[in-house]
Amino acid sequence: MSKLKPRERDAIVQALRAGVVPKLGLQHIQVGRAGEIKELVKDMDRIADGGSAIRFIIGEYGSGKTFFMNLIRLVALEKGLVVMFADLAPDRRIHATAGQARGLYAEMARNLSTRTKPDGGALTSVVERFISTAHRDAEVRDLPTGDVIREKLSHFEELTGGFEFAEVVRRYWEGHETGDEELKSSAVRWLRGEFATRTDARKALGVRTIIDDASVYDHLKLMSSFVCEAGYKGLLVGLDELVNLFKLTSSQARNANYEQILRILNDVLQGSAQNLGFLMGGTPEFLMNTRRGLYSYEALQSRLAENTFARDGLVDLSGPVIRLASLTPEDLFVLLRNVRRVMHGEESNLPDSALEAFMHHCSERIGEAYFRTPRNTVTAFVKLLAVLDQNPDVEWSDLIEQVDVSEDQGDDMSDVDEATGAQSSDGNDDLVSFKL
Repeated sequence: MSKLKPRERDAIVQALRAGVVPKLGLQHIQVGRAGEIKELVKDMDRIADGGSAIRFIIGEYGSGKTFFMNLIRLVALEKGLVVMFADLAPDRRIHATAGQARGLYAEMARNLSTRTKPDGGALTSVVERFISTAHRDAEVRDLPTGDVIREKLSHFEELTGGFEFAEVVRRYWEGHETGDEELKSSAVRWLRGEFATRTDARKALGVRTIIDDASVYDHLKLMSSFVCEAGYKGLLVGLDELVNLFKLTSSQARNANYEQILRILNDVLQGSAQNLGFLMGGTPEFLMNTRRGLYSYEALQSRLAENTFARDGLVDLSGPVIRLASLTPEDLFVLLRNVRRVMHGEESNLPDSALEAFMHHCSERIGEAYFRTPRNTVTAFVKLLAVLDQNPDVEWSDLIEQVDVSEDQGDDMSDVDEATGAQSSDGNDDLVSFKL
């Protein structure tokens, strides 16, 4: 395991205490899920080799969907992919007619990340890298940089929306050459989907179209091609909280979104998409409900149905659906040990017997549910360690009975699937995700 940096430690502790997923140091707090991770790593390699992949990460609230997707996000960054992640919300959908789909694209574009800028906001850096790559090629070939840029973007004009996309990138180059920061800013705004009207886009950039609700998926394909031209290996798109589609009251709106998912699924399974991958996180209800879930759309049900041979403990991780199981008591014990190590280092005054007592206390208070949704359990454990750190004269045994891990604490976050995991102190590289 890599050495824990102070910045990572602080990020982990603050995130766990708040009950959310840490953005840094995931490798220090993960156990289990070796099979699932292995399959997703293969997907990242396939995307980097010019292929495509799609996975539906399905699990109950608390099974670790968000952590799992964040972990794969880090894997993708390490493999040289660009990632665009966003949560669906009432005002952000895959398909819409009143700007919600464009809003989703804009959120993904703002969160666009690369290995050197893993926290988002990397779109300008990607465009600058494309310009730099074209400039180097131009010097080698003794050609004007503008001619090389046009050459690299020429095939975009054959794609849906590609002519305007290429024109906006060329306009960014013009701003780069002339020092026109306003033109460069307008080009980036267009690429982020932030222009709400064609009139504004035409006035700022001279293009007649914008990224709108109907063209979001087409522009994701354009973006995957563009990042490859910039020297990256592909694009991974992550969409979490798809349960928001299940909650739509309008069957017409739901079906329109499911049709868009079907379009994406067909493109990926048929090999039409290149250097492009999708991760979609949702609950079993979102997937299997035959009235409002994905299974209500017959074409999706037939493509996402379970392998009937994978039963009686047998698993098949090769299909588009990956189901995340609940946290086991053994996993939770390893998790607590590693949270202890993050906060106290290898040398801790808190013995394993204290962890066992804490787990027994949690089991007595809220029963089996704390294995399925251990967010509040881990949050309480972090707070316990914080009190012991700041009050060295207090014994852990005096505090155990005061810990409140009631499920009622998390009722207001029941729709938030925020997860993390832990790695065993004996060096085991197996992974597991769980909800805080």
